[in-house]
Amino acid sequence: MVFGGVEPKKQTQHTHHSTQKQKQRNTTTKINRLIIQMANMIMASSKTLIPSTSSSSSVPKTPKFQLPQLPQIPILKTEIKNNTLSLKSTVSIATAAATLIATTPLPSLAAEIEKAALFDFNLTLPIIMGEFLFLMFALDKIYYSPLGNFMDARDAEIKEKLNSVKDTSTEVKQLEDEATAIMKAARAEISAALNQMKKETTVEVEAKLAEGRVKVEAELAEALAKLEEQKVETIKALDSQIATLSEEIVKKVLPV
Repeated sequence: MVFGGVEPKKQTQHTHHSTQKQKQRNTTTKINRLIIQMANMIMASSKTLIPSTSSSSSVPKTPKFQLPQLPQIPILKTEIKNNTLSLKSTVSIATAAATLIATTPLPSLAAEIEKAALFDFNLTLPIIMGEFLFLMFALDKIYYSPLGNFMDARDAEIKEKLNSVKDTSTEVKQLEDEATAIMKAARAEISAALNQMKKETTVEVEAKLAEGRVKVEAELAEALAKLEEQKVETIKALDSQIATLSEEIVKKVLPV
């Protein structure tokens, strides 16, 4: 679609002029219809105001237009003078309104009707709708559909990962059971080895203690024997010394 060319501008100007002419025609037809309806209202009100018994004061008949009549306004029947006055006043109001509508220029009245319209239906409306649809289609193809595909792929990957994790949970349980069994067996083996090592070490310690005791007892026996020998020798030496000392003491005390 080309929006900035010369031909579309000419087409839009032509359509704008044609729409203005059509609107002017519509306003003229609406004004004519309003005038006819007001005339019919006046005729209907004159019929209701004038009683059927009074034949002398009859209104001259006017040709009726073949249009749907508006609902008649209910008016209380009073005296004949008041009826004639109200008829004159309504006729004067209708004529004043008709003259006012006739004197107002058509373009200004058309402009007022255009202002009162809620929506201006012209050629730009389908163009705007086409632009909106094209924008939605482009956004769907460029942004929304790739984003939706990406989100779907991501959801599928997450579901696959969750399923794989659920599948591997049984394997993890089996591995945990195997690990606990291996730990129990290792603990049993270690406890058995420790008990055996304790037994072996106790036997070795007892053997070494026995050997030490034997050695200590032998050394004690040797030491005691040596002490006895030294005791005997010291006693002998002391006896000889005591004898010599006693002889010397006697010689000194007793003169020869």
